[in-house]
Amino acid sequence: MHLKVMLGQQHKWRLKSTSACERALQYQPGQKIYGFTVREVVPVPDLFLTAVKLSHDKTGAQYLHAARDDSNNLFSVQFRTTPMDSTGVPHILEHTVLCGSEKYPCRDPFFKMLNRSLSTFMNAFTASDYTMYPFSTQNGKDFQNLLSVYLDAVFFPCLREQDFWLEGWRLENENPTDPSSPLVFKGVVFNEMKGVFSDNERLYIQHLQNKLYPDHTYSVVSGGEPLAIPDLTWEQLKQFHATHYHPSNARFFTYGDLPLEPHLKQIEEEALSRFERIDPNTEVPSQPHWTAPREDHVTCGPDALAPDPARQNTLCVSFLLGDITDTFEAFTLNLLSSLMISGPNSPFYKTLIEPKIGTDFSCSVGCVPRYTKEASFSVGLQGMAEEDTEKVKQIISQTIDDIIKDGFEEERIEALLHKIEIQMKHQSTNFGLSLASYVASSWNHDGDPVELLRISDSVARFRKELEENPRFLQDKVKHYFKENTHRLTLSMSPDQAYLEKQAMAEEEKLRKKVQDLSDSDRQDIYEKGLELLAAQSKTQDASCLPALKVSDIEPSIPLTPVQIGSAGSVPVQYCEQPTNGLVYFRAMCSLNTLPEDLRLYVPLFCSVITKMGCGALDYRQQAQQMELRTGGMSVSTQVIPDSTEMDAFEQGILLSSSCLDRNLPHMFRLWSDIFNSPNFEDTERLRVLVMMAAQELANGISYSGHMYAMTRAGRHLTPAADLQETFSGMDQVFMKRVAEMSDLSPVIRTLSRIKIQLLNPENMRWDHISPAEREFDVAKTRKQRKAIRGNIIKVSVFQQISPAHSFNRRKPLSVLTLQEVNFQPCQMKTFFQLPFTVNFVSESIRTVPFCHQDYASLSILARMMTAKFLHGEIREKGGAYGGGARMGSGLFSFYSYRDPNSVQTLSAFHRGVDWAKSGRFTQQDIDEAKLSVFSAVDSPVAPSDKGMGRFLSGVTDEMKQGHRQRLFAVSHHNLVDVAERYLGAGQRTCGIAILGPENDAIKKDPSWIMK
Repeated sequence: MHLKVMLGQQHKWRLKSTSACERALQYQPGQKIYGFTVREVVPVPDLFLTAVKLSHDKTGAQYLHAARDDSNNLFSVQFRTTPMDSTGVPHILEHTVLCGSEKYPCRDPFFKMLNRSLSTFMNAFTASDYTMYPFSTQNGKDFQNLLSVYLDAVFFPCLREQDFWLEGWRLENENPTDPSSPLVFKGVVFNEMKGVFSDNERLYIQHLQNKLYPDHTYSVVSGGEPLAIPDLTWEQLKQFHATHYHPSNARFFTYGDLPLEPHLKQIEEEALSRFERIDPNTEVPSQPHWTAPREDHVTCGPDALAPDPARQNTLCVSFLLGDITDTFEAFTLNLLSSLMISGPNSPFYKTLIEPKIGTDFSCSVGCVPRYTKEASFSVGLQGMAEEDTEKVKQIISQTIDDIIKDGFEEERIEALLHKIEIQMKHQSTNFGLSLASYVASSWNHDGDPVELLRISDSVARFRKELEENPRFLQDKVKHYFKENTHRLTLSMSPDQAYLEKQAMAEEEKLRKKVQDLSDSDRQDIYEKGLELLAAQSKTQDASCLPALKVSDIEPSIPLTPVQIGSAGSVPVQYCEQPTNGLVYFRAMCSLNTLPEDLRLYVPLFCSVITKMGCGALDYRQQAQQMELRTGGMSVSTQVIPDSTEMDAFEQGILLSSSCLDRNLPHMFRLWSDIFNSPNFEDTERLRVLVMMAAQELANGISYSGHMYAMTRAGRHLTPAADLQETFSGMDQVFMKRVAEMSDLSPVIRTLSRIKIQLLNPENMRWDHISPAEREFDVAKTRKQRKAIRGNIIKVSVFQQISPAHSFNRRKPLSVLTLQEVNFQPCQMKTFFQLPFTVNFVSESIRTVPFCHQDYASLSILARMMTAKFLHGEIREKGGAYGGGARMGSGLFSFYSYRDPNSVQTLSAFHRGVDWAKSGRFTQQDIDEAKLSVFSAVDSPVAPSDKGMGRFLSGVTDEMKQGHRQRLFAVSHHNLVDVAERYLGAGQRTCGIAILGPENDAIKKDPSWIMK
């Protein structure tokens, strides 16, 4: 079970005498509680919880409570939302209901609550057929506060026209204060969806769903198609809320160790008691099955980062499957999907990926039961040549025939079932949110959420079916794929004029909207623009919102006991936690002696080292053993800034793995083979992995552009940030060049050199998290620890070229050195022109390390500037999807995400600094920023990650407590002082980066470096 870390005030109903599961088992079917009737009470030992299913007597609202000994309590309410056009009405409504409500009429209560609570999660999601509003917190009082805000928001929103203009779309003068400036489309969702559809993967997935389910709600874009969004009216938005946001169309979910009764009481009194039952009429009918397969084609923009510019086509074959509310059938199809496409031992991997026809599987691959009433299965390729289209179709058809004929190896099936066992035992920090998301789609279509949770029942039935019919899976393949006439083959190819056509279509849409305007209409638009600007500039009174106080925050952190030992010459950190029988293992290897010319290749080394084969195992056998014996084995780069010195840092690679206690020797044997004899000689295997890595990089930038912008902006400010850019920034675009190389032998030699430098026991430290003694007796724990030491020694003792370097580190548990270099920070402005319609903007400023007394003040300042100034300037006025400031790794970084502006946003950053220097903020603003910072500082830590801060960065509990005390002590004077000394013009050393479309203003400025 979870190790409880109670933060903030204890909820008055939280009882410590019995577990949450035991308390929930006391309910009886038929029992009446605050207007609800208990329908079912089911223990779910697989997930260490008790499920209580209820319904609301008056409205018919459905309710599921998952009682579990986890202090990170979660609430969500979801509504079945089924749009019939692509105006984005459910998405815009999701944004707009959070802009003020009956009890909390201030603008943007959702964003304001981010700074008035200790929430561990707050958000909202729009799927294809439902909208969900979840939050989580570890504080009982905070749970009540957030529940009150969420209930009022979704059931009694203001839905003001001005909020619709801001969040959805509006016509407005480009310069709102100049009536002669041209009229343009603005709006947060409008700009967000333009950014979404700049991503070719997202574009393809949307087309695929629309065309595979053409006869009802899935044929439209629930998030909003940019050119259809301006057809939505405010009246239509309000009508959609009235018909869809009703308790009769709602499903409530709560999770955690807080008792159920107070939740029911509050929900009944504050919301449901005001409604009568209705028929929401939101059911989604089954998609009529086609009598013959179909083919279609779409176009997209060219990808400047594609590994091979001549191979940018995508092709996918998709099959409509069964109803997702059939729990066992959905479970079987998911298993079948994994057997068909997951890992190098799967049939489609062998026939589609390894021949190198494309760079990777198509973006929509496998069984997709989420967000649609009926599941689908898709398989295909991206990064392929157009002339290979027929070849790929034939391969897919032949592979299905081969699967029907040959079936699957028993060991592969066992490996998948082992993976399920690991997933059930592993404890994440957001388990409640994962659970809510897991049951959402099936429950949305009246499936049984409790049945979904009883995973071991599905496993047992699956084994029984397979035992009774050895061709059970082959028969499914034949039924769902060979004989299925509801099959869509969708291809996508780049059109060099695609972006130009999109821009012209938007211009034409705008022209038609504008041409029908009278002079009085234009004047009205101008005046409304001024009204909106005035409202955005007005200081909001948020006193109506509930809020925690700084005094509600625990003054001290809970300590994590660790023990330091050694295995041979290798330092080892031990930490015992309640892990449900799982063992977690990490090793940190130094990069300090690695020659400069090898550093760019370290991420590739990390990506392939566990996928090339090792010892006597080829890569297929290695993958099979990893699935059968472990919960995964991975290697990643680590750049860790020193906590006391700006120009010192540690660099290394982190080896991570987990396994069931019984498989510990097998896991170490695999690591030993990887250390002693990784196989880098298989050129063809390496080429496949390189192509996949390059494709993944190309696809990822549009999702995480703000992170790439921040990483690049900081590269010339600290040596750690410089290396971080090399490892995970735009520098890694060089993978495109590697993918284009005809001869990979130089790359193989480089990887072998890296291996010799890195996998050296003299340069390592290890971390081990094992089940607590209450799960295993003391004698067994000691025996296990002894075995671990022996295994580490076996892994470590091998012939290695020792680097000529003396290791001496001041921090505990380390034989690794801090790199201290002669680094001269400098200003740099970089612009990356990319095929996007929106920008990602960042400015980073060199400040102080973690243990410096000013670090706490800068952390508070970043949160306060985000909430009190930057959010309004960048999102509300500027129309970006998001923006703000953050403090970390010695850098104070501004950023914006999916932003229609660039230079204007940089100006907003600078005005934010002037605002901070002026001191125009209150003690309430400071307290709210402290709450926001502490919600991150005190975020839950999974048992598998306990002690990892100390292991990786040397930051001890005592150092964290010192930082905590400095956060509490931050004053108004401190904030003005650090703003002036670090962020003020003439004081700062900064870097700037923009990723975005062609920009004439930047092109004309010689101070920018163009990429």
